[in-house]
Amino acid sequence: MHQALDFKKVSSLTSMAMKSTLLVTLLVVVLVASQAEAQLGGLLGLFNIGGTIFCSANGNTITNATTATPPFANALVQVSCGGNVISSALTNGAGVFSIVLNPLQFLLTNLLSNCNVVVASPLSSCNTNLPSTGILQAPLQLVGTVVRGLLSIVNIIPGTFQLIGT
Repeated sequence: MHQALDFKKVSSLTSMAMKSTLLVTLLVVVLVASQAEAQLGGLLGLFNIGGTIFCSANGNTITNATTATPPFANALVQVSCGGNVISSALTNGAGVFSIVLNPLQFLLTNLLSNCNVVVASPLSSCNTNLPSTGILQAPLQLVGTVVRGLLSIVNIIPGTFQLIGT
């Protein structure tokens, strides 16, 4: 003897199964998006490497100086990873530079552990009393992340500069 199917029960079970599947799918999407955001610095993100270079033997302001340390205008600033230049910029008249990188092309952990900011212009080009050989080099330091709507900006600055190769 065949039992007749109760269409209300079947319909109710089907509806519950569909809701459960939808809930699981939404959770997976949220988890994947959160993981991608953590890895990439945001789904719509960028890495901003920036700072100010001063015309001194270490690229910083000279404390207790009788006159203010002038900025290093028009200096060629590079981001170098393992000896390969991945991006560059010129400082403006105030010695400020900004280099923007796409987080889809670079991993933050690699930038922070394998890359440096290099001032490729000779120091003597801003002050003839400074060395004409050698370069200023500094490791990268994470400052923090700023979120503006859907845009996530990971701010990175140069650490302490050292004069290399004099």
